[in-house]
Amino acid sequence: MRILRGWWHPLKIGERKRNPNMNDFTWSKTEKQVAKRAFDTAHEREYAKLIEVTREEAGKMREPGDLWRLHDFLTRTLKEVDEKYDYRYSQLVMVFARLIHEGWLSLDELQGLAEDKLATIRQILALAKE
Repeated sequence: MRILRGWWHPLKIGERKRNPNMNDFTWSKTEKQVAKRAFDTAHEREYAKLIEVTREEAGKMREPGDLWRLHDFLTRTLKEVDEKYDYRYSQLVMVFARLIHEGWLSLDELQGLAEDKLATIRQILALAKE
């Protein structure tokens, strides 16, 4: 499970003028419900995968060094996961784009968000493919 670093800030300085500031988005009650459900779904999926990987790796342990490697992996991965799942509304569009890019969420699961948010997520995803 490798976490890509830095791709979620793909907009160049000049391009940011054409794109809404993440702080400019307003979230309706319905959008907040959709966002919370999608956020929690992705979070649960990622933790389920981490548990699966941990069980597999624990089953392969044969010596003390293996235990420390698993410890280091879990420490690093849990920190990365905790940093990724930022539920501030000013960050959610970027978080959702990253979660879609990494495969933890699909754009279909965000239906119910306003088109401006979905369009920005699509734009970020398109830039991430470049």
